Amino acid sequence: MSDSQIITRFAPSPTGMLHIGGARTALFNWLFARHHQGQFLLRIEDTDKERSTPEAKEAILNGLKWLELDWDGLVFQSDNIKRHQQVAHELLDKGLAYRCYCTPEELAAMREKAKAEGRPVGYDGTWRDRDPADAPAGVDPVIRIKTTTEGETIIQDHVQGDVRISNAQIDDFIILRSDGTPTFMLSVVVDDHDMGITHIIRGDDHLTNTARQLQLFHACEWPVPEFAHQSLIHGQDGAKLSKRHGALSVEAYRDMGFLPEGMRNYLLRLGWSHGDDEIIPTDKAIEWFNLESIGKAPARFDMDKLNFVNSHYLSQADDQHLLDLITPILSESHGISLDPAGTERLLRAMPEFKLRAKTILELAENTVFLVLKRPLGLSDKAEKQLDADARSMLSDLHQSLDSSSEWTEEALETIVRDFADKKGLKFGKVAQPLRAALTGGASSPGIFDVLIILGRDESLGRLSDLSS
Repeated sequence: MSDSQIITRFAPSPTGMLHIGGARTALFNWLFARHHQGQFLLRIEDTDKERSTPEAKEAILNGLKWLELDWDGLVFQSDNIKRHQQVAHELLDKGLAYRCYCTPEELAAMREKAKAEGRPVGYDGTWRDRDPADAPAGVDPVIRIKTTTEGETIIQDHVQGDVRISNAQIDDFIILRSDGTPTFMLSVVVDDHDMGITHIIRGDDHLTNTARQLQLFHACEWPVPEFAHQSLIHGQDGAKLSKRHGALSVEAYRDMGFLPEGMRNYLLRLGWSHGDDEIIPTDKAIEWFNLESIGKAPARFDMDKLNFVNSHYLSQADDQHLLDLITPILSESHGISLDPAGTERLLRAMPEFKLRAKTILELAENTVFLVLKRPLGLSDKAEKQLDADARSMLSDLHQSLDSSSEWTEEALETIVRDFADKKGLKFGKVAQPLRAALTGGASSPGIFDVLIILGRDESLGRLSDLSS
C-alpha cells in the first residue's frame, strides 16, 4: 500500500465532551496520516438523536482545534442514513440478512433462557430461516445480519497481534431497527468503506465491535481496513481512568493553562514510545510515529508528568505569545487592563518567569504583581513582614535607592547589602520586607530581578506608598 492511499479517521459520538482517551485516539490517527502524507478525516457519529447535542459537537471541534489536529474532511454520520439503509436492504435482497419479528417480550425471555442454560446472552436466530409469511400482524420487524456461525473471526491487529473470537459469541445482530434507522454497527462499516478508510486506530474496548463489523465487511465483499487497538488509559492506581484521576475534557485542560503542544506531547507518550525520549516535538512525532511502537499495556495518567512536559514547552515558548495567553487571564481574574508600561514590564519579565511556571495560569499568577495598580493590596504574609519597624527601615532604604544614579542589578545589590550592613541587619531582614512591599506577597524571583523588572519609577513608587 502506498503512502498516498492511507486514510485514517477519528469518529467521536457527540454525547459529551472530548476527553483524554478520545483526544489520544485522534492524535494517533492524525500522526499516522501525517507520517504517510495521507488523509485524516473527522466523522461525527451523531445518529443517536436523543443523546447527541449541538454543544457536544461544538466541544469536540473546539477541542481538536485547540490541540491543532487539523482534519482533511468532515462527515456527519446522520447525513448518510439513506446510504446505510440502502446497504441493509441490499444485504436483505441477497439473502445475507433477514427480517426478525421478535417482540421485546420474546427477546427478554430468550435472554433469560440463555442465562439459565449458561449460554452466551444473544439472539438465538429464531427468524433466521423462517418464512416471512409467518410474520405476526402488527409487529414492525428489525433487519438482522446473518453472521457466520462456525469457526472463529481473526482480527489481525497491529498492536494486539492476532485476536481470535469464536463466531459462536457473535449473534445475528441488528443492522436496521424497526423504525428504519441504522444501528451503530452498520453505519460505521458503511461510512468506513465509503470514506475509503484504510487504517482504524482506536481503543481495545472496540475489539468485540470489530469482530462484528468484520462480518459486515465480508458480507458486503468490501476491503477490510487494517486495525490497531490501543489499550485504554488508567489512573496511577491502575484503575480505569475517571474524573478523580484527571479524566477531564480537553477544554478543561486548556482552561487549566496547558499548552496544546505540551498536551500533544504528553498524550503521545501515553502508550507510545520512541526509546527513552520524553520530550518529542510534533515534527519529530510525525517523523517517528508508527503503529508498532504503540504499547499493549494500559498507559497510566500522571498529572505530575503532564506538568513537567508542559513546563518544558512553556519555557521554550515565544514571549509575546505567552503574553497574549496571560492577558485575558489577568483581565478576567484580576480586572487588569494592560497599559504600555505594564505590557513592556511583562515582556521584560517573561524570559525569567516562564522558566518558573508549569502552566499558563501559574505564569499569570506569578506575574500579576508586576502590573497591579498602586497602592498594592498586601497578602497576610506580606502584612506580617511590613510592621512599623520594617516600614521605617524601608523608608530609609527608599532614600538610598533614590539617590543612586544607576539602576542595574550590580548597583542595586551593592546598595541593599551596604544598607543592611550599616543597619546591622542580616540581608534577609531587608530583602523579605522589600519583597513584600514591591510585590504585595511573600514570594517572587530574586529581589534584584524584581527591582530591575519593575524599573526605577515603579519600584520607588511602591516603596513610597508604604508611608502614604
